[in-house]
Amino acid sequence: MNVSRALRLTAFVVAALAGGQALAAGGPALVVEVESGRVLHAERATDPWYPASITKLMTAYVALDKVRSGQMSMDTLLTVSDVAAALPPSKMGFKPGTQIRLDNALKIMMVKSANDVAATIAENIGGSIDGFAALMNAHAQHLGMTSSHFANPHGLPDERNQTTARDMALLARALLKEFPDQQDLFHIGAVQFGRRIMRNTNGLIGRYPGADGMKTGFICSAGFNVVASATRNGRHLVTVVLGAPSANERTMKAAELFDRGFNSKVNFTNPELAALPASASTAPPDMRSVICDRRGPMPQEEDAPVVAEENSTVPNLFSSEVMAFAGETQKPVRTVLGPRTAVQPERVWIGLNPPSEAELAAQAAAEEAAEQARLNKKKATAAKKKGGKQAAAKDADETAEADDDGKAKSKGRVSVTVKPVTGQKANAQKPAAKKDQKAEASSKAKATAN
Repeated sequence: MNVSRALRLTAFVVAALAGGQALAAGGPALVVEVESGRVLHAERATDPWYPASITKLMTAYVALDKVRSGQMSMDTLLTVSDVAAALPPSKMGFKPGTQIRLDNALKIMMVKSANDVAATIAENIGGSIDGFAALMNAHAQHLGMTSSHFANPHGLPDERNQTTARDMALLARALLKEFPDQQDLFHIGAVQFGRRIMRNTNGLIGRYPGADGMKTGFICSAGFNVVASATRNGRHLVTVVLGAPSANERTMKAAELFDRGFNSKVNFTNPELAALPASASTAPPDMRSVICDRRGPMPQEEDAPVVAEENSTVPNLFSSEVMAFAGETQKPVRTVLGPRTAVQPERVWIGLNPPSEAELAAQAAAEEAAEQARLNKKKATAAKKKGGKQAAAKDADETAEADDDGKAKSKGRVSVTVKPVTGQKANAQKPAAKKDQKAEASSKAKATAN
């Protein structure tokens, strides 16, 4: 696994450099202390980048601000539109007209990263996707996210979407400090809807000690992004990683950055977020050729079941150990990420009130019936294909059996005349020749009797 990881990272770096992007040290990264706002580490932190689904953190901020102002409540019902229902995955697949409470919508959006639910939140708050995007951008400017622009609430590909590691750290701090009662929203390990249990795509939750939120994101043009939060010994840090080559590398790099951050001390040399110098870049790089346009399976948002080695001898090109941290640091003991701990999923539902036990049983039965119907349809389709091949072969045999008048026998079904393939023509003509001889002999016998 060490060699495989090293080869994967080397290929990523080579491909990135070949594409004209100076990514030898990986994509942008940043570590900030929540309480002080002081930067512990900044690596290309103001370079523009496609946000992907970490956009949903701004969607959550706008929604929580509406609740704070009294314009909405957590049990406000939102209605799914045709536009929202038509969005591509990741999604819940709710039908147009479905109603869902705001709190359940936020939980699903943060855990499942459902695009249809993000759009539902946006349309019900802003009146339209464009109307909500205007609210997002107004809040971004208010928070000092001067290098960010949002064109939609979910982060699906749009050239107008862009952000920076610095701006996402500003947003994360605002969410944690302005809405302390809602911090659990970013820490949910899994949600359950009916029989479906959906795990959080944040690979740090349940694996990294002290990890307590926030959000991941992935599109081909952005690579794998994460805004992560963790608390240890009373210190609260936010780490931002953009453009990682895989979900697992994203998690590993974030964990290593946290390790370095928790082992560093803040002093006057640590700059504030607002003091970070602007980037010379004006547009996000397109990572598609590096991330998706390559051999092998399509990258997935879920973390691969990989456990970090305790005594790895392979250099990690994305490791924070090759980065210079500001302030006094000590070489940390590397945190080993094991399998995720078991979590109790939070139940979510559609409609205003939580379902009763009878309703849950009915929903489970309906989901089971739908799944069985899907399997039956799949089997029927396979059987139909197989039966069609057998029927075609049988029809070919039947057309070879001609009667005395040269007409094909139907045998109770419509016969389709097919041209015999090479090698079968002679065999098909032999029975017909024998029948013609018998018919001629019979005619002669009848003529003699008359």
